[in-house]
Amino acid sequence: MNASPKGSTIHNFDGQTAIVTGGAQGIGLAVTKRLVAGGAKVAVWDMDSAALTTPEGMFGNAIAAFAVDISDLAAVESAMAATVDRLGEVQVLVNSAGIAGPNAPVTDYPPEAWSQIMRVNLDGTFYTNRTVVARMKATGYGRIVNVASVAGKEGNPNASAYSASKAGVMAFTKSLGKEVAGQDIAVNCVTPAAARTRIFDQMKQEHIDYMLSRIPRGRFLEVDEAASMIVWLCTAENSFTTGAVFDLSGGRATY
Repeated sequence: MNASPKGSTIHNFDGQTAIVTGGAQGIGLAVTKRLVAGGAKVAVWDMDSAALTTPEGMFGNAIAAFAVDISDLAAVESAMAATVDRLGEVQVLVNSAGIAGPNAPVTDYPPEAWSQIMRVNLDGTFYTNRTVVARMKATGYGRIVNVASVAGKEGNPNASAYSASKAGVMAFTKSLGKEVAGQDIAVNCVTPAAARTRIFDQMKQEHIDYMLSRIPRGRFLEVDEAASMIVWLCTAENSFTTGAVFDLSGGRATY
């Protein structure tokens, strides 16, 4: 297992089980590493079954890997049952799985691509949260973090579907956070600027250059920087804030 980054804070997750969607790569993998370093058992839900068997993705008995299409409610419910059966009740969900889709003006945007992005990014968020929060309400504790995007705040040109889906993730998070605010269940989201992960493979270079030009920090987000904030939001220490949007945009967003 690769340890958490040198000098990073290791939070205590002893005795807890976490689900990380999209946990085989990028931000999700960085989150998985930190959770395991803190003592959690982690169920990685990811469509990329090949990535789950690479040396970087191997964590011994600390993880269970499931190939899950989060846009399919039946698949999510089946994975939930298998996760609980193998690792026990779930205290943490980090919903990091998502797709960018093509770059094109609205007038040229393929309707089938729009539908696919909504199914994965927005419907998938609904399905995973719906399934997990039902168990958390029964046990009286939970921490959920949905990964949105600064594109959901500001709207990236030629990325209407992605921007709209991530705006939906933020609104959904705020709504669910209020629903369970009277319980010890925190539901928050983060809005990262672009990080150099495999999602870049879905984008045109001119769109990547545009995103970089909009970040006042002058560089892309590092996945470990994102994981640092996300994992703290998963801790028991985050006992008050819920239904909130945490910025990871490098200064791009001002709200």
